[in-house]
Amino acid sequence: MSVAVEMRQLAREAKAAARVLANLSSQVKNELLKNMADALEAATDQLAGENAKDLAVGRDKGLSSALLDRLTLDTQRVRAMADGLREVAALPDPVGEVAQLSRRPNGLQVGRMRIPLGVIGIVYESRPNVTADAAGLCLKSGNAVILRGGSEAIHSNRAIGTILRAELERMGVPTGAIQVVTTTDREAVTELLKLEDEIDLIIPRGGESLIRFVSEHSRIPVIKHYKGVCHIFVDESADQDMAEKICVNAKVQRPGVCNAMETLLIDQAIAAAFVPRIVARLMREGVELRGCEVTRGFAPEIKAATEEDWDAEYLDLILAVKVVADLDAALDHIARYTSLHTESIVTCDYANAQRFIREVNSSVAMVNASTRFSDGNQFGLGAEIGISTTKLHSFGPMGLEDLTTRKFIVFGDGQVRS
Repeated sequence: MSVAVEMRQLAREAKAAARVLANLSSQVKNELLKNMADALEAATDQLAGENAKDLAVGRDKGLSSALLDRLTLDTQRVRAMADGLREVAALPDPVGEVAQLSRRPNGLQVGRMRIPLGVIGIVYESRPNVTADAAGLCLKSGNAVILRGGSEAIHSNRAIGTILRAELERMGVPTGAIQVVTTTDREAVTELLKLEDEIDLIIPRGGESLIRFVSEHSRIPVIKHYKGVCHIFVDESADQDMAEKICVNAKVQRPGVCNAMETLLIDQAIAAAFVPRIVARLMREGVELRGCEVTRGFAPEIKAATEEDWDAEYLDLILAVKVVADLDAALDHIARYTSLHTESIVTCDYANAQRFIREVNSSVAMVNASTRFSDGNQFGLGAEIGISTTKLHSFGPMGLEDLTTRKFIVFGDGQVRS
């Protein structure tokens, strides 16, 4: 069977399953999700064994420590996947929700009902937990899903998919509802992107090159997330102890993820005190710093930043640092270099905090918090399907409601139009 025929068959099975999923009760969907969570935890050793194969190949290929971290499935992360499915099960089901029902002058009642999108294709890299997260969110929102992970996680993804599909089969739900593409042939992605009659939405998750490839070749609507160039601005009024804690967490806790800080902006009014302090702390944490000329005046030991550093997504222990004149200059810098992901201000000035969240145009604006919180799970969405930096049809971390749309519903009692 050719790759093109295989992908079309997967998509047709998913489309048929989507009709069944759209009409499953919340009770059945929630039971499925809980059973899937239990099955994943019960298979922790099996998953670790399959993941070890992927890690061994990744090391041989010279993957960075950050990418290997994203690829790793240990006991804690398997438990987190399972807990994510349980959290999704506990969330309200958006499907069938009716809102804005009103009566027109002619007696018609017009409202809007929330419905699934249909079939969603997810193209992603490295992180095998996406397989479970995406499957769970799509199932709860009544959508079938086709999951095409990267070759670097093929053993992990296959194992997770097999476990989830077994629970579908056990409860009599079409296994086409969760499709894991098992071929590593890159042609599979190209073929999936042609299937606009079967697939309703494509969500790519991975590096900028992957997202651009998908966007350029897809005949299907795409929700994009090119990269996460996240900024933190330390304002003149900031509590510097708080600022240090937030900045270190945002850069160091997990540098290989999209909500890690990539550029630190510091108000020049506090630069003499804060630059040496934060530079010393970050260097102790193993961070390579690249600073502007003013920054290097206070910390000559760090590297000089280039123009390319200001819009770089390092996904590593590297950070660009710039001293700016004031809040206006910080907002100007963010507006120029933002990837529309997440920006944060550390400040004790209420007016500055309000200006920041009002004027920053990114999908998430924060005050006195680490950018690492820009995450669907942390925002109460359960596991997230991704973070959209595209303003249509969703913006920011995407949960259940973002995987639905609304149709108009009309109730009459014999009205005809004259």
